[in-house]
Amino acid sequence: MSVPTYMGVSGKSLAILQIAAIVAPSFVLFGYNQAGIGGLLSEEDWVKTFPEIDTVNSAGADKSSKSTLQGFVVATFVIGALIGSLSCSYTGDKFGRRNVIFAAAICSLIGEILEASSFGLAQFIVGRVIIGLGIGQLSSIVPVWQSETSAAVNRGRQVVLTGLFICLGYVLESWINLGFFEFHHGPVTWRPPIAIAIAFSLILMASIYFFPESPRWLVLKNRSEEARHAVAAFRGLPIDSTEVLAEVAGIEHSLEETSDNAARLSDMLKMGEDKLLYRFMLCILLQFYQQMSGSNLVSVYANVLFQKNLGMSAETSKILTGGALTWKFLASFIAFFTIDRFGRRAVFMISGFGMSACMIALAITTSFGSENKPAMIAAGCFIYLYNTFVPIGFLGANFLYCTEVAPIRLRMAMSSISTGNHWLWNFIVVMVTPVALESIGWQYYIVYAVIAACVPISVFLFFPETMGRNLEEIELIFKESPSVFATVKFAKTRPRNTPQQFLASKEKADHLEQSEE
Repeated sequence: MSVPTYMGVSGKSLAILQIAAIVAPSFVLFGYNQAGIGGLLSEEDWVKTFPEIDTVNSAGADKSSKSTLQGFVVATFVIGALIGSLSCSYTGDKFGRRNVIFAAAICSLIGEILEASSFGLAQFIVGRVIIGLGIGQLSSIVPVWQSETSAAVNRGRQVVLTGLFICLGYVLESWINLGFFEFHHGPVTWRPPIAIAIAFSLILMASIYFFPESPRWLVLKNRSEEARHAVAAFRGLPIDSTEVLAEVAGIEHSLEETSDNAARLSDMLKMGEDKLLYRFMLCILLQFYQQMSGSNLVSVYANVLFQKNLGMSAETSKILTGGALTWKFLASFIAFFTIDRFGRRAVFMISGFGMSACMIALAITTSFGSENKPAMIAAGCFIYLYNTFVPIGFLGANFLYCTEVAPIRLRMAMSSISTGNHWLWNFIVVMVTPVALESIGWQYYIVYAVIAACVPISVFLFFPETMGRNLEEIELIFKESPSVFATVKFAKTRPRNTPQQFLASKEKADHLEQSEE
C-alpha cells in the first residue's frame, strides 16, 4: 500500500511543512503580540492618540495613576489569552485541533484590525482582548496537536521550536518598531507595526486544513482508520506497515484502559492510580516558573528597563532591546540541539539556575542607581545573559512537557488549564511591573531570583524524564511508579520501548491477566 501524502509530501517533509505553515505563524503571533505595544508606549503620536496612558508627559500622582492604567491596557491581551486557553479544555476535544486553530486565527485577525485602526482607548482594548483570545487558544492547542503528531525520537526538538518562534516574534516586533520609530512623527510610527501581524493570521487560516487532524483525537472519536492515515502520513510509511498499526493500536490500548470512566475535569484533582493530581501540578508549577522567573518581565518591558530603569535614551533603548531579543532568539537554538540529547530535566535545571543568578546580578547592579554608568552597563550585560538562559528551558520546553505528562483523555484539558495558569501569572507580571519598578526598583528582581532558584530543586525531585518515549509509555511510567517521590527514579530505570515493543508488552500483560482469571 502506498504512503498517504498531504500537499504531495509525507514524513519529515510534512513535519517541516507543519512547522513552517502552522507552528511558526502561531508562535510568531504569540511573541509579536505579547511584546506588541511595549516599544510603542513613548511614541509621540501614540501618546497623542491615547493620552489616558501617557506616562511620558506626566508626573507625581498623575503618573502613578496612568502607569497603573497603562499596565492594565498591556494586560488586557493577557486577559483574552487566559480565557482563550481555558476554553480549549472544552473546544479542543469537542471540535478537534484543526478547527480550534482556524477559529483562533480568525480571532487574532479581527483583533489586529481593531487595534491598528483604533482612534480611542476603548476600541484598542477590545481589539487587544480579542487578539489575546486567539493567541491563548493557539498557545494551548498547537503544542498539543504537534506533540500528538510527532514521533517520540524527535518530539522534543519539533515542539521546542515553539519557543524559538516566540523569540522570533519578539525580535520582529522590536526591530520593526525601531524602523518605524525613525519616521518620528504621525500614526506611521505605530499603526503599521501592529498591522503587520495580520499576515501571520492569514497564513494560518489558509494553511490549517491542508494538514491531518491529530491521530489521538481521531481515535478518541472512534475514527481509527483516519488515525492510521494521519500516522502513516506523518511517519512516511504505508498505512498497513507494522509501525503504523502498532502506534495506533497503542493509542487504542491507552484509551481502552479508561473507557469505563469518562474523563472529568475534577479527576485532575484526584491522585488515584494514574497520579493525575501529581501530573497536573507538574504542569501548573512549570508554567508558574515560566512567568515568575522573570521571562516576561525582560521580554515585554525590555525597552522600559533600558530607558527608565537604566537611564538610556529612547533610541538607544530600542536598539539595545532589539539586540537583547535577537540574542534571545539565537540562544533558542540551544534548546533545539539539547532537548532530545540531554533531556527535559537537564534543560529545566540549567535554565532555572542561570535565570536566578542573573536576577541576583540585576538586583545588585541596579541598586547603585542610573547615575552609576559602570553599574548600568553591567546591568545591561546581565539582561543579555539572562536572555541566554531563558530559552534553554522555559520558552518552548515548558509547553512540550505539559503535553507529554498529561493522559490522552485529559491532555487537552490539562494542557489548556496549565497554559491558562501561564497567562494568569503573565497578567500579574504585566500589571505589577510598571508600579513595582516605580516603587521598589531593584528589590523587584529579588522576587524573581528566589522563584527561579526553586526550579532546579523541584525538577530534580519531582519531574521524571520523558525524552525518547512515546506518549503511551509516559502514561505507564506514572501509573506503574510506586509513589510520587519514586517516579523520577522509576522513569530512569524503566527501559524505553519502540511502538512494536510497547504493543507486545501490553498484549503479553493482557494475556497473563486473562489467564489468571
